[in-house]
Amino acid sequence: MPRPILDEAHLHAAIRERVATSHADIVREAQAAIAANDIVVIGMAQNPFPKKARRLLEAAGLAYKYLEYGSYFGPWRRRNALKMWTGWPTFPMVFVKGVLVGGASELARLIESGELARTLGRAA
Repeated sequence: MPRPILDEAHLHAAIRERVATSHADIVREAQAAIAANDIVVIGMAQNPFPKKARRLLEAAGLAYKYLEYGSYFGPWRRRNALKMWTGWPTFPMVFVKGVLVGGASELARLIESGELARTLGRAA
């Protein structure tokens, strides 16, 4: 089921470019990291869940790229562009082979079930 996104036809012409380019640099940076790495964790300082995701990957002996954008004190507007792009409401955002798999809890389930190892072409 596709997630609902406001159709461009329902954006006034005067704001379309602003919507399309708002903090596009952070999205491009994430996209480049996702294209270049099997596992990418996007997080923020002071949030324990990105740390949990990184610890899970380290315990499993898996290399990953970590991108950190601000903290609870800022810059939330830049991070919001990532939330709008992915549709995922929280951090971390964990990508495996270019696919958003969720956050730390979802990552833990993938590791525990062996699905992450299979996705990466490794023995579980």
